Amino acid sequence: MESSRKFFPAIVILLLVVIASEVAPAQARECETASNKFSGMCMIDANCDHLCKTEGFLSGTCRGFRRRCMCTTSC
Repeated sequence: MESSRKFFPAIVILLLVVIASEVAPAQARECETASNKFSGMCMIDANCDHLCKTEGFLSGTCRGFRRRCMCTTSC
């Protein structure tokens, strides 16, 4: 009886890990690269997003101190 009480917390933690891995879907990694066609400072995210989509990327956003248009795609 005493030995089963020692293993109970370990079994509960193991079950929680298994359930959490089943519930959380695997997400695809996203890679980010600078736009080839965007010139100048990126100020409006919608413009960057539209240009990145015309280049074949999933989306785009203005990032960084230099305000570059960065396009995202799945790796």
